[in-house]
Amino acid sequence: MSAASPSRWSLLTVALIAGMEWGAATLDGAPPTSSTGADVLIPGGDYVPFSKGVRDAAHVHVAPFLMDEYPVTNAEFFKFVQGNPKWKRSRVSRLFADSTYLADWAGDDELGAKAPDDSAVVHVSWFAARAYARWRGKRLPNTTEWEYAASAGYTQLSGKSDFQLNRDLYAWLARPDSGTQPSVKTAKPNFYGVRGLHCLVWEWVEDFNTALDVGGDNGGDQNLFCAGGASNVKDSGDYAAFMRQALRSSLKANNTTSSLGFRCARSVEPVAALLTTPTD
Repeated sequence: MSAASPSRWSLLTVALIAGMEWGAATLDGAPPTSSTGADVLIPGGDYVPFSKGVRDAAHVHVAPFLMDEYPVTNAEFFKFVQGNPKWKRSRVSRLFADSTYLADWAGDDELGAKAPDDSAVVHVSWFAARAYARWRGKRLPNTTEWEYAASAGYTQLSGKSDFQLNRDLYAWLARPDSGTQPSVKTAKPNFYGVRGLHCLVWEWVEDFNTALDVGGDNGGDQNLFCAGGASNVKDSGDYAAFMRQALRSSLKANNTTSSLGFRCARSVEPVAALLTTPTD
C-alpha cells in the first residue's frame, strides 16, 4: 500500500471521524464522543514483533486504525455503568469481574477521592473493558496494534532511540503504585499524538491471553503462550516489553488490578481504499 500525502491523511481523518460520530450516535444509550480526547489515526506500516512468533516472521503488517488519544477515564466508565447497571460494582457477576472490580470507587454511584474523574479507570476486567468498547461502537486494540502505536517515541517514529521516553518509561516501571492515578491529561503525546501508552497505566488488549504481539494467530506454537517464548524474542534487552508480555500472560479475563486500565480502537478497513485512490 502506497503512503498517503499529508493532505490525503487529513481528508481521510475527517471522513473517518465523521463516520464514527454518525455510527456512535445510532447506538442505544452510547455517548457520541469521548470527553477526554480525540480518535487518533495510526497509519499502517510494518512492525517488528517482540516475539519471533508465527513462522518466525521478521515483521508484521499493521493496517491503519483509530486509537483513543487517552485511556478511558473514571468519568467515562461511570457513564457506562450508570447506563448499564449490570456492570455496577455491587451487581457484576464474578464470572466477569473479580472481587476488586472498581475497588477504588466510593460506591456504585460515586467515584470518590481515590478515583478522580479525569484519571484512567483501573480495577476493571477485560470483560468490562470489552463491554465498554462495544457500548461505544468500538473495540479493544489487539496486541500488535497496541505495540505498534506504542513503539513510537515522543518526537520520532522509533521509541527505542528516544532517550527521554526510555528515561520516563523505566522511571515509571521502578516507581511504586501510589494508589491514585494522575490525570490522563498529564501524559505526554507520542509521535502519533496518542497519550499515556507508557508511564500511566497498563492496558488491556483484545488478545491478551495469547501473550503474543503477532496478531493473535498462534499457529499451534505453544512457546507463544504464558511467556513460554521468552528465549524466542527479537530484542532480549527490551525489559519493558518483557514486563508487558509477562503481565498479559499472567492475567485471566475477570482479573482486575490497581494499575490496569484500557483504551479503545476502531478499524478503518471500510475506507482504506481512499489511501490508494489516485488524486489526479
